[in-house]
Amino acid sequence: MEPARKQSARRQRGAALIISMIFVLVFSALAVSMAAIADVNAQVASNQQKADVARACAESGIDVLRYWLSRVEMSGKTPEADKFEHVLTFFNNDLTANAITNIDTYMGESAMYIPPVTLNSANNESFWALIRQVDTDTLQLFVTGMHNNFWRTVRVDYDFSQRAHTVFDFGVATKGPLSLSGNIELDGVSISVESSVYIESASSALALSILGNSQIAGDVSIVNPFASVELTGGKAGIGGETGDDAIENHVDFGVPATEFPEPDPEYFESFVTNIVDVNTDTSSDIVLENVRILAGTNPTFSGHATINGVMFIETPNVVTFTGSADVTGIIVGDGDIEDNSGVNKIEFRGDVSSAPVSELPDEPQFADFRDETGTFLMAPGFSASFGGSFETLNGAIAANGIEFFGNAGGIINGSIINYSDVDMVLSGNSDLYFNRSGLTEVPAGFVPEIILAYSPASYSEISFFSD
Repeated sequence: MEPARKQSARRQRGAALIISMIFVLVFSALAVSMAAIADVNAQVASNQQKADVARACAESGIDVLRYWLSRVEMSGKTPEADKFEHVLTFFNNDLTANAITNIDTYMGESAMYIPPVTLNSANNESFWALIRQVDTDTLQLFVTGMHNNFWRTVRVDYDFSQRAHTVFDFGVATKGPLSLSGNIELDGVSISVESSVYIESASSALALSILGNSQIAGDVSIVNPFASVELTGGKAGIGGETGDDAIENHVDFGVPATEFPEPDPEYFESFVTNIVDVNTDTSSDIVLENVRILAGTNPTFSGHATINGVMFIETPNVVTFTGSADVTGIIVGDGDIEDNSGVNKIEFRGDVSSAPVSELPDEPQFADFRDETGTFLMAPGFSASFGGSFETLNGAIAANGIEFFGNAGGIINGSIINYSDVDMVLSGNSDLYFNRSGLTEVPAGFVPEIILAYSPASYSEISFFSD
């Protein structure tokens, strides 16, 4: 019987070997499968990483082009049909002016193309772009980022929009220096910030001079970083402070330049129905309605002048009011905005009263003009001076050279804009109080500047696009 037991034991040991071999094969197969899965996962992760790099290239392209497109600007008078072409022209000229050579453009039938721009040649990273106009108000920008054989495309929208911030955000804005002497006070009707001052002073080291008891209640922003401010007199001050504290706490030097809106005198010519020439008697009381003062007339209104609607002044001309003037309208000069010679003048030596155009008589000749709000005087190429008092001037005052002297003063419902680089002078007892609350629209006759406004909500990643 003993030999039989040994034979059975040998059979059991053989079965264990077979079972072990099976487990080895199973685990080997599992190991191979896991290795294959790991390899696939690694490949997927690598592809995802490359796709993310491609998307990052697209977003880099978005950021690059967003910078350059944010610089595009054009006149509000640009025809709708010409806006897209203007974008291309401005874009190309801006790149050239700044010596940017790695970004090129060309115009297709209905879109502007930017060929591939290299971001990282070692890693094969680049982007290319397309800009097309969707409608009169909107452009679409498509940017495709590329990394090796991977690409991702991002789309964003830009809207044609008016520039939000202009010199109308200030009580006084002047391209030239500002000088205050005597007993001048610039203040806001509601808050002091309404009397804030903006000065470019590009050609003058002395940007602001305050002499005597003169005060600016608001703050002062000066574009010229090397300009200086002089306060002479114990009460000369800015922002409620005097001396060095006033300059240190209420004057900013080297601020970014702000847009001076383009005046458009021609806009008002359609309202003109009457004329003043050398044969017009201006020595006595006179009522003027929607009138044109012909070139070379040089009238002096020595009586009481009533101006209803528009007074359109041709160049050359010197228009003088020695008597009082009642203005329910807008005074317009058609000079050259680059003319700082002072040859053309508008002078108010007597008192001035002003009413908004909405108070014009309900008569046909004023029907459309009553909507032209926000402007009292717009006279590019003319100097303007005020020597008499006034209760309120209902609108902005813009000219090439502005002076307030004597007892001129009162409330101004708007801003004073000096397009000239010569000094703007306030002297005597010319207290000016600015009321700019509620003024949200560009005053009548000023052309808004059109810019491209990025629309963050439009951002989307797309799989394809068609031209």
